[in-house]
Parts: sequence; C-alpha cells; structure tokens
Amino acid sequence: MLNQKQISPEVRAERQRFYEKIGRDDFAPLWEQLHNLVTKVPTSDCRTAHWEYAKARAYLDEAGELITAKEAERRVLILENPGIRGKAAITPALYAGLQMILPGEVAPAHRHSQSALRLILEGDGAFTTVDGEQSLMKRGDFIITPSWTWHDHGNHTDTPMVWLDGLDVPMVAMLDASFAESGTTEAQTFLRPPGDSSLRFGNNMAPVDWQPTPNRASPLFSYSYTNASASLAAMAASSTPDTCHGYKLRYLNPLTGGPAMPTIGAYIQLLPAGFSSAPYRSSAGTIFAVIEGGVTVVTADKTFIAGTNDVFVIPSWVTHEFNVMEKAVLFSFSDRPVQETLGLWREQRSAE
Repeated sequence: MLNQKQISPEVRAERQRFYEKIGRDDFAPLWEQLHNLVTKVPTSDCRTAHWEYAKARAYLDEAGELITAKEAERRVLILENPGIRGKAAITPALYAGLQMILPGEVAPAHRHSQSALRLILEGDGAFTTVDGEQSLMKRGDFIITPSWTWHDHGNHTDTPMVWLDGLDVPMVAMLDASFAESGTTEAQTFLRPPGDSSLRFGNNMAPVDWQPTPNRASPLFSYSYTNASASLAAMAASSTPDTCHGYKLRYLNPLTGGPAMPTIGAYIQLLPAGFSSAPYRSSAGTIFAVIEGGVTVVTADKTFIAGTNDVFVIPSWVTHEFNVMEKAVLFSFSDRPVQETLGLWREQRSAE
C-alpha cells in the first residue's frame, strides 16, 4: 500500500483522475490493491462459530411443519458463517447444512456438479440411493454423493432422520461450473443390491477392469461408523495420542489412497478422556461435528463447549485447542485435498 501521507494533494488528485479514467475502460491499478490480494497470512471474514444441535433440532421440527421434503426438494437449514452471511457458506470454499427427512418422506432424485457428504446425526434405517445403489443410514455413518451422481433420500422408519450435509457449493460457484438436473421420478430404480459397492471395492479388491470415474471419487458410497470406531479404538489401544489431534484418521478412496472426494477431505478423531491438545492451526477452514461426548474449544477470541451433535467451524489459520473431560469423537471436513493438490496447504503446531 502506498503511503498516502507522503504524497502531495496535487499528486493524489492527479492519480485519482487517472484511476477514474482507466476505470471507464475496465482497468484498475494493481499497486492500490496488491496488499489486499497477496497477504502475508490468510485473511478472511470467516469466523469461528458454533451451532447447538438442540436449537437446530427445534428449528428443524418447525420447518417440518411448514414445508414437506418434496416441496422443498431438500429440507435443509443452512449453517451460515456469521462473518460471511448471505453467501450460503460456512467457509469461503464450503457449504454446510442440517437436513431432516420425516417418516414416510422422500427427497426426490436429482444430480449436480457439486460433491456432497452426509454425516448421520439422528435416526437409524432411512436410506440414500446413489446411482441406483441404496445405502441404509445409521448414526455416525459417513456417506458420499460424488459429483454428477443421481441421488435421492427416503425414510421408511417411524422416526425422523437428521444429518449434516457438506458440499463444495462455493468452490464450484467460484469456478462458474455449476450444473444440475432433476430426475423424472421421485426415487431411482435400484440397479444394484444394497452394499454392492462395499463388497466390490471395500475388501482390498476391485473388478478387474475397473477404471477411475471422471469425478475421481471413491467407489464406496458409505463408510460405517462401526468400522471407524473400531479403527480408532485399535489406535488408542496401541499408540500414544498425537499432541494436536489425539487419534485421527482420514477417509480414503480405497483404490487410490486419495480422499473420498477430490474437493472435500473428511476425517474422524478420538480425543481420550482428560486430553488437552497443543495449539494448532492450518490453512484449511474446517467444519467439525461432535459424534460422541463433548469438547471445549478455545481460540484467541472465543471459547465454547460443543456437545453431542453440535457443529462448529474453525476458519483458516485460526489457532485452536481442544480440551475434554470424557472421551470425545469428532467428525470433520475441509477443503484440504484441493489445497494439497495445488501445493497451498500449511499447518502449524505449537512447537513450530
């Protein structure tokens, strides 16, 4: 930024006339904006925020009385970051929302460019169907809807189903690459039996002629919480916790070793009883949901307790600490895969 105090009023006026003249032809002076465009560390209007599930659940009940899943197409409450309201975003790159399907309802089939994930928070036995394969939903399960795959949801149980949605909506919008298409029927025709993808791809095997799909997503649509819990328990039984993360795993595409979806990374971590994390920050703004227990989250300007099913977000490069009394399990997702692909991702631990 130019030091305006060292510039005479006459020169400032002359430059302003120049800026106005070139602006009429859609030019602008970089030297007046460079300090805002290329910053020394990430700067964002995105803020640390916390959504209590009890409050959200009451709003979902009210929404369920006001509009059906079919009318809404997707009955979802957007989790809007308070620093970037009006953009349907929880971080500059990602969207999050809480979706509810009541007993007997169907959220009709559609597909879109945006990739989506679901973390099941409440209920057991409703389903999502992805490209003709149905997956039953159980609490804590992580389910993906890759880009441009047909998907619908339904609830044949007698209790509501609620899950956390995560999508790369802002990222796709930034690239002007959004496309969407509605299905001709409410629900898809089943092309494969439930669990088919897990049997084909989830046992360290794959069909002999399998080739990666254009969306580069995992061929598995559903990752069970039962399996994730077993993996976390095995880590906790045989190793010491990471000072920043406790015991943390990432969800993978089993055939490539990469993320389950190319634009969104998903993770699960166990914080053992009495754990206090070392300060940590990374360049990936991250959304967390508490699956088990509760966690005290500490940042420079905000401290709060997130209980079971609560959601919170830590923006890029915000130092934070986690403290737990009893064991806690956190799910999280971020744009880390994109940053890693582009060589942009950074982290900083307390010792650095």
